[in-house]
Amino acid sequence: MTVAQEKLGTNILRGILFMCLAATVLPVMNAFVKYLNADYHPFAIIWARTTGHFLFMLLLFAPSAGLRPLFRTQRPGAQAARSVLHLASMLCFFTGIAFVPLAEASAITFLAPFMVTALSGPMLGEKVGIRRWSAVVVGFAGALVVTRPGSGTVPPEAILLFGSASTYALYQILTKRVSAIDRPETSVVYSGVAGTLVMSLVVPFFWIWPHSWLDAALFLSLGLLGGFGHYFVARAFMWGPASVIAPFNYGQIAVATVLGYYIFGHLPDVWTWVGVAIIISSGIYIAYRETRRRAERAALGRPPA
Repeated sequence: MTVAQEKLGTNILRGILFMCLAATVLPVMNAFVKYLNADYHPFAIIWARTTGHFLFMLLLFAPSAGLRPLFRTQRPGAQAARSVLHLASMLCFFTGIAFVPLAEASAITFLAPFMVTALSGPMLGEKVGIRRWSAVVVGFAGALVVTRPGSGTVPPEAILLFGSASTYALYQILTKRVSAIDRPETSVVYSGVAGTLVMSLVVPFFWIWPHSWLDAALFLSLGLLGGFGHYFVARAFMWGPASVIAPFNYGQIAVATVLGYYIFGHLPDVWTWVGVAIIISSGIYIAYRETRRRAERAALGRPPA
């Protein structure tokens, strides 16, 4: 193995590990959101999520980076668009998850990595071959197995989760774009700006104080878990192409299934497991094909496409 191949493999592995960390943290936050949805308006939960995210990340990174350098970006338009897409994804997801079991919700939103793979060609200039396109199609077919449109198994509100996946895919694409020029600390702080500003104007009409100390703790945890989750995503995209890193979000499905069973007593049916298996297999295949292709190009002394 050449030095170039070894360095490439190490960098991709780092990106995968950071994405796996995100895939562990974010389902925990989603479980808390679903729990709070029973008693609180989604707008109040989104406000707690975005404002907590913004404040926690600001307190974490500003002392070492400095306030002005932390907000300094070479792509202000892209960062603003990321922040708006982040808010749009949460509006769809936090509303839809009240109606859909946690594992099924995670399976549907897992379409985002496949959308990233599909969009990484026209938006990022990454080459997407016929085999990876085939895997994307199969992944979408897996989502249809999970939702079974027209069967009445998954409520129509699941369409909101498809909206969340679409906006989150665009968010990830822009995250990859800015990761080459802005620090991940800057990106993760900007992620919470739009939600903090918009939801702070809306929340007074929907806010009620937490009923218990447990609920208050869960509200406070949303920003921390979400902030670190998206920081891990930003770090992940520093170390490898979006088409390789993004599919490792599949870990969210496994974590969500465990949490859904122990917290809400819901165990997915056989068809949901079949759909999840299809989605995960497609994601693994995309990662395998891309890693192999890049290794072959490195062995020939060619730059990764």
